[in-house]
Amino acid sequence: MSRNYKFHNPEGVYFVSFAVVECLDVFTRNEYKDILLENLGYCQKHKGMEIYAWCIMSNHMHLIFRSTDRLKPELLLGDFKRFTSRVLVKTIQENPRESDSN
Repeated sequence: MSRNYKFHNPEGVYFVSFAVVECLDVFTRNEYKDILLENLGYCQKHKGMEIYAWCIMSNHMHLIFRSTDRLKPELLLGDFKRFTSRVLVKTIQENPRESDSN
């Protein structure tokens, strides 16, 4: 999820897509999808993200959104992606079903 987005109109509505590293099918498990949804909800309530639509696929996500206040769209999206990816990686590492050590 490292693409840098360029938003020319801070008040515009944007369609973005971002994928999991190496296109791993992370979002086949509900617990990982729930992390995405919880963090989207947080951004709506606390960071001024207005969401028009979203679609979670097995290894990527599509989002139509705009920033209504405080943060520029690129900063808002960057915060969402950075925090969400950290939580996902930590949750996956702590999940015994995902462990590589057999």
